Amino acid sequence: MKNYIVLFREPDGRLDDHTEEEISVHRKNWTTWLNKWGSAGNLAGGNSLTLEGRLITGDGTVITKGMHQVGEEIVGGFLLLKADDLDQATQIAASCPIYELGGYAEVRELQNQ
Repeated sequence: MKNYIVLFREPDGRLDDHTEEEISVHRKNWTTWLNKWGSAGNLAGGNSLTLEGRLITGDGTVITKGMHQVGEEIVGGFLLLKADDLDQATQIAASCPIYELGGYAEVRELQNQ
């Protein structure tokens, strides 16, 4: 199996209004999805990300408080996947709940070292 990273990009949740029920259902769907692919041996790690961070730019001396954001979009988390090929990794990522609340995913193969 090859190793892949899935970057989850989504609207900044601080800007959206969702009911408690919507959030509860969304979290349940994530738990179900993670359990399914974890049991199948395709998940190798990952996590959601906090909203705190630092941007380091220029020659490495320009440090600003915050995170990279394009419009209202942020990177909300990542997963490490194991899959036979990019097509299988893409199919796994395409079945996740990120799309329920306006997010999307980017799948990339990790380079062999």
